[in-house]
This record gives sequence, structure tokens and C-alpha cells, in this order.
Amino acid sequence: MSRIVIDSTKCKACYLCVNECPKKLIKVSDKTNKLGDRIVEFDDPKGECLGCAMCAVRCPDLAIKEVYKG
Repeated sequence: MSRIVIDSTKCKACYLCVNECPKKLIKVSDKTNKLGDRIVEFDDPKGECLGCAMCAVRCPDLAIKEVYKG
């Protein structure tokens, strides 16, 4: 099983990762960044993450890291 970690201090709320996730596991959060924009959060209660890391590749600010959890 894989999962990702999102660095909320780097997220600028561009939402490119939201569209990139094939399982739609990244959602817009109620939390905001220092500019007041709603950041994203990883929501995978069923462990469906494929570990493809397309979200991390797409993130222009390197705010997402994939963490393998075996």
C-alpha cells in the first residue's frame, strides 16, 4: 500500500494534483495556506492509492512526496 504526504507549507492551492490522481484521492481541504487559499489533502480511507506518484510529478512546488508503506 502506498500513500502520499502533502507539505501544507509548500502547497499554493493550484489543484493540479486533484485532477491528476486517477483514483481521485486528493481533495480540496478546509485548511488554508498563509495566503488564505484552501490547500489540498490526501483522503484514502480504503487504501486505494496506486503509488503512481503522478500527483507529485505534476506539483510545481514539490509539495507532494510518495511514501511507500508496505
